[in-house]
Formats: sequence, C-alpha cells, structure tokens
Amino acid sequence: MNLKGKKAIVTGGSRGIGKAIVIELASQGCDVLFTYFSSVEAAQNVESESKKFGTKIRALQSDASKLSEAEKTVNYALESFGGLDILVNNAGISKDNLLLRMSENDFDDVITANLKSVFNFTKSSVKPMVGQRYGRIVNISSVVAITGNPGQANYVASKAGIIGFTKAIAKELASRDITVNAIAPGFVITDMTRKLNEKQKEAIINQIPLKKIGQPEDIARVVSFLVSENANYITGQVIHVDGGMVM
Repeated sequence: MNLKGKKAIVTGGSRGIGKAIVIELASQGCDVLFTYFSSVEAAQNVESESKKFGTKIRALQSDASKLSEAEKTVNYALESFGGLDILVNNAGISKDNLLLRMSENDFDDVITANLKSVFNFTKSSVKPMVGQRYGRIVNISSVVAITGNPGQANYVASKAGIIGFTKAIAKELASRDITVNAIAPGFVITDMTRKLNEKQKEAIINQIPLKKIGQPEDIARVVSFLVSENANYITGQVIHVDGGMVM
C-alpha cells in the first residue's frame, strides 16, 4: 500500500495505538499531523521516530473535545500540507467505575473526550474533503462497544456511539467519494493494559481464540488498508481486530 502524497490528521497520536498509526501512515509516504493533549515529550519522540520516512510530520497540542480546537487543527493541517485526505479519530480516555459509584463528571468527561471529539474533528474535516470529492475517515471504537464490559458504562457508551456515528456519516458522505469506517480493537498492549497483573492478563487471553493480546501495529495496519486505494469500495463498516473475540 502506497499513500505517497496523502495528507492525514491522527488525533491522540503520541502513544499506544495512535503512535503506531502515525508511524504506519508515515512509512507509507503520508504527511501526518497528529494531536496530543499533554504528553509533550512523547509527542516529540513520535516526531523524531517518524522523520526517517522523509515525510512531513507535525505534532500539535490540542483538546479534541472542543470544536474550536478541532477547527484550528484542521486549518493548521491545510496550511502546512496544502490539503487533507485522511482523518483518523483515535483520541480517547477512560474513567472506569461501577455505575453506582460513577460520578456524573466521569460519565460526561468520557463521552465528551471519546465521542464528541469524533464529531468535532469529522465536522471540521469534511468541508475540504467534500470540496475535493475525496476523503478517508477511520474512527477507533472498541470491542466492548459490541460486548459491553462491567465498570465501563461511560467508555462502552462512547465507543458504541462512535459505531452509530460512523454508519450515519458514511451514508451522508458516500456520494462524495468519502468513506467512513470504524475499527473495533480487542485487547491491545497499551499503557492501560500494561497496568494489568498476570492473573488479569491470563483471564483476558482465555477469552481470545488466538490466545494472545494484540499489538498497536495490528490496528495501525488495518487503518493503513482502510485509507488506501485497496479499500475504495468499503464504507460504513466496523472491522474487528480482536483475535476472534467477536465472531
């Protein structure tokens, strides 16, 4: 897959799955602007690591939960790269707790950071994509959006909302050759999963037919496929990258 000359925005690209996506797109020849919320050093490391591919890599501190910040980010990408072809909505947080213990703020914060951010960046990116009659949008959901998960009502609701949003916007934009798809990762090695103890990891692996936890690169390669010319006839779909957890 060759993305040479394409211009992309990746939200939440300083670590984990987001970082892997930035590096994968850059390795395919894509210019990438990625956002981060607070991890300045991590963002600088991604910039440095990606420069070897010879493409333009820009990091921008941005709060994806705010529409005004999303608009500024898209404008910055248009000014820096001269266009925008690809949007990957990856930014997100978790604030887990049982429903009876979950505060209203914890519910609102997760919905805003995970779901409203997708609205913010998609709305801001669509105008240039519609104008050029081309665009590729990939939204990162989660396996728990399908299965549910106790202690994560806010997170599950936000990720399930992303799936519904993806399908609605895919239908709205298809006539302009803009595809919109979602990826539902299973358990992937990230900062969050590294905190699990061995007993918790073993319990997770027992739920996975492939008997292993995924890597961020497993998700990044599917993103690369969905934004490539090889996926021109795919839109409104949810791709499960979960080792077989959901069949």
